[in-house]
Amino acid sequence: MDSQEGTQQPHLVLANKLFLLRHPHVQDIEKVRLKDEVFSAVKSDDMAPLYETLATDSVLERDQRLLDSMRAKIDEEIKKLDEKIADAELNLGETEVREAHLAKALYFIQIGDKEKALEQLKVTESKTVAVGQKMDLVFHTLQLGFFYMDFDLISKSIDKAKSLFEEGGDWERKNRLKVYEGLYCMSTRNFKKAASLFLDSISTFTTYELFPYDTFIFYTVLTSIITLDRVSLKQKVVDAPEILTIIEKIPYLSEFLNSLYECQYKSFFIAFAGLTEQIKLDRYLHPHFRYYMREVRTVVYSQFLESYKSVTIEAMAKAFGVTVEFIDLELSRFIAAGKLHCKIDKVAGVLETNRPDAKNALYQATIKQGDFLLNRIQKLSRVIDL
Repeated sequence: MDSQEGTQQPHLVLANKLFLLRHPHVQDIEKVRLKDEVFSAVKSDDMAPLYETLATDSVLERDQRLLDSMRAKIDEEIKKLDEKIADAELNLGETEVREAHLAKALYFIQIGDKEKALEQLKVTESKTVAVGQKMDLVFHTLQLGFFYMDFDLISKSIDKAKSLFEEGGDWERKNRLKVYEGLYCMSTRNFKKAASLFLDSISTFTTYELFPYDTFIFYTVLTSIITLDRVSLKQKVVDAPEILTIIEKIPYLSEFLNSLYECQYKSFFIAFAGLTEQIKLDRYLHPHFRYYMREVRTVVYSQFLESYKSVTIEAMAKAFGVTVEFIDLELSRFIAAGKLHCKIDKVAGVLETNRPDAKNALYQATIKQGDFLLNRIQKLSRVIDL
């Protein structure tokens, strides 16, 4: 089950195919191909528990003879694995016992039996002494979590991995964990932390079992655009040599990043439209599609308005290559939501910015904190007097 360098974990490839198979925007002819590939993968690995679930959900057709055949093969394989464990415990050393238990855990992962896999991973951990080997078991658990999108399991496993690193641990595994945590943060809409973790891992990326390096760069650029300021974006993303070597291979991504930084807003919107399909069809980004689209538009509108105290709606519409009606409707929504600090003078057809004064905001916050402190002191003095 360990994936070789440069190869994505087969079960995560399968998870992505299952996601696309259920996606409403994937064409029917494509779904026919995906269905065949999913069925082939399930059949070749004797994934009876998963096959039963997919058949119940009408994703695959139920073939009872095939299901019975899979279960018979599973029973036979588990019997062999149990015999190896018993033999190791009687005749061999602790290392061989651990390896035998690990083999059984990996087999449960292979056949898609989540509960038994987690249970067997715990048994294997009890036979494991080295911190590095315990970390590898956590990575197997994390892969299970991402296969089933079980965020509670992922969160607990990340916390467990961090506590293990306090006992020791090599840099390679620490760097791998950053990517796992970054993917978890991105999947749970914490884009700021995801961008930070991804950027830290650019030059040390070895987590090919999760996704290819191209996909990693795709996630890094997308999360950075909505979370980094202009100066940081230039230093960490636009000029990053690791990103420059890959970004041209990903359709629209280079135009998306560079047109934003160079204030070429018309080109930015064209590239943005080209990227929407990729974001919509991404397993981890799909649930946050609408949110991400809003955040990107907030960033680009804010950047445009930053240069002006007032600007005509017509000039802004022309800069973005859209109609006056579209930009008027867009901005009114963002202003009402408190995302943009400006107001629309509909009669004059002008946008007036009213950016909050940073010094005044700091002064108001200080006054508020001072009042809170005085109230606490007064309450404390009454207690002391008593």
